[in-house]
Amino acid sequence: MLKILCVIPARIGSTRLPRKPLALLADKPMVQRTYEAAKTCPAFTEVVVATDSDEIASVIKNCGGTVVMTDPNIETGSDRVAFVARQYKDMEIIVNLQGDEPFVTEPMLTALVQPYLDGERPNMTTLANPLDFDKQYHSPDFVKVIVDQFDNALYFSRSPIPYQREVIDNLPVYHHQGMYAFTRDFLLKFTGLSQTPLERSEKLEQLRALEHGFRIRVCITPHKTLEINTLDELTQAQTLAEQLWNN
Repeated sequence: MLKILCVIPARIGSTRLPRKPLALLADKPMVQRTYEAAKTCPAFTEVVVATDSDEIASVIKNCGGTVVMTDPNIETGSDRVAFVARQYKDMEIIVNLQGDEPFVTEPMLTALVQPYLDGERPNMTTLANPLDFDKQYHSPDFVKVIVDQFDNALYFSRSPIPYQREVIDNLPVYHHQGMYAFTRDFLLKFTGLSQTPLERSEKLEQLRALEHGFRIRVCITPHKTLEINTLDELTQAQTLAEQLWNN
């Protein structure tokens, strides 16, 4: 049976929203909600939270979860995930699920790893959903991804892509959701690659893989989650949490 490890990197020092993983959503910390959501996916062999915070570690341990403590000087979530993957040598596929995804669902997580469940071995996969052109196309807050005819990513950007010299229906452009799955070997290779110009310009780590000549399979799902990066979005998340979990 395919062995899939889901790693949830959770830093206490979020720059835009300090202590974000510990923000309460219907009386449970956000990171706990994310952990519990990940545990609903039957494809995952194990779920682990990777953190540099004793407070976050206590939350996860108190709900029966597994924690790996990581160095606070580790720069990126992918590096934190790779640190954990090195300790789980029997795992074949590694999922990187950010700690601020409390509303992620089992169908979304299954879609992310479906190519591997089907016996394929893309270097990495990611998730995308239909783009709201009116609200998202021109906003740098929403990352866009365009794909080829085989659902491999051609480019990710905060800019509106592609440029529409001619308006065409059914353009292969989607709203990217920052969840990833890797073969274990590729994850370790990816985190050892040098940073690239487009990655640094857009501040999108996944561009490093494309710039080094690797493919990313984009798994299209009709579902989306609420992104939580600002105080206003946190307020929306708390309202949604009350509706979902306190009724």
